[in-house]
Amino acid sequence: MEIIKVDLGDRSYPIYIGAGIISELGNCLKKLPVGKNTLLITNSTVRNLYGPDAEKSLKEAGFDVTFGEIGDGEQNKTLATAGRLYDLAFDKEIDRKSPVVVLGGGVTGDVGGFVAATYLRGVPFIQVPTTLLAQVDSSVGGKVAVNHPRGKNIIGVFYQPGFVLADVNLLKTLPPRELRSGLAEVIKYGVIWSADFFAWLEENIEALLAGNTEALIHVVRESCRIKAKVVEEDETEGGLRAILNYGHTVGHAVEALAGYGKYTHGEAVGIGMVSAARLAVALGLLNISDLSRIEALIRRAGLALELPDNLAPKDLVDSFYHDKKAAGGRLTFVLPLSIGKVSIKKNLSDELIEKFFNQ
Repeated sequence: MEIIKVDLGDRSYPIYIGAGIISELGNCLKKLPVGKNTLLITNSTVRNLYGPDAEKSLKEAGFDVTFGEIGDGEQNKTLATAGRLYDLAFDKEIDRKSPVVVLGGGVTGDVGGFVAATYLRGVPFIQVPTTLLAQVDSSVGGKVAVNHPRGKNIIGVFYQPGFVLADVNLLKTLPPRELRSGLAEVIKYGVIWSADFFAWLEENIEALLAGNTEALIHVVRESCRIKAKVVEEDETEGGLRAILNYGHTVGHAVEALAGYGKYTHGEAVGIGMVSAARLAVALGLLNISDLSRIEALIRRAGLALELPDNLAPKDLVDSFYHDKKAAGGRLTFVLPLSIGKVSIKKNLSDELIEKFFNQ
């Protein structure tokens, strides 16, 4: 089991990475100053697959476990879902020392984390991500939220977990589409931070698509290492952390306008990364050869490159303004300058953006 530390002073925590380590969940939780009364939040699919392993580990370590289930998909990432979990927590006498363990993908992690952050003004919170996207991205960094009908992740807080346990064996049952979706966020780290990591992905993308254990451990480790560094420098997204939104301005718009569920988060981010790279080329910030490498890797990962045909440029630009990354009436785009280096642009006019997407 490998350990990466997210160094945030008194909010620091470890990320445990390995294969078959869900059996260590209870022992890891025992290291924290928490009570025995535990709320384990998951969905029905994951509960059937890995709920018994998580429950067994927790019970063997002396914890009492209550399951809380939520539906799968972005349509369940709502205040109504959080409200049902608050009711359950109250009924089961969850107190300020009671740990909330979240077993699932990004939606489950976001909702469960939001509940942990807001119930009794915050209770201990553990992430056990079961998708590649969650292991490399959403489980790390403390951003938890629910959606509003008019925008994704609009209602949320920064709330760090006690630890993250990323067991790549949990990815063996992941549908191929979800594995490809997670690879979008992995590719993002190469573009924004590490040309060497990007080159490694170019050489090993087939092994990842085949579910090779060592390759998966490597990408989880490197992605978490990069995200930890960014979060350590800018925990609440006041500056540098915004680079993690590469591909997300367009991606969130595609998710919302197409209707949540038509595109996975990673599929939408893949389209967004290509759009941002093409915009960077149009502005003279990125060379064609780097754009070609980005497009080729995203294509080899089995992800789409093009915006939906029925998506109107004006609707796209309007959606950008509802995104939480818009500030002061100005759109914010993360644009690549080269593979491994990006720039945050806040001075692009909507006229320029709409003209670009009308091409």
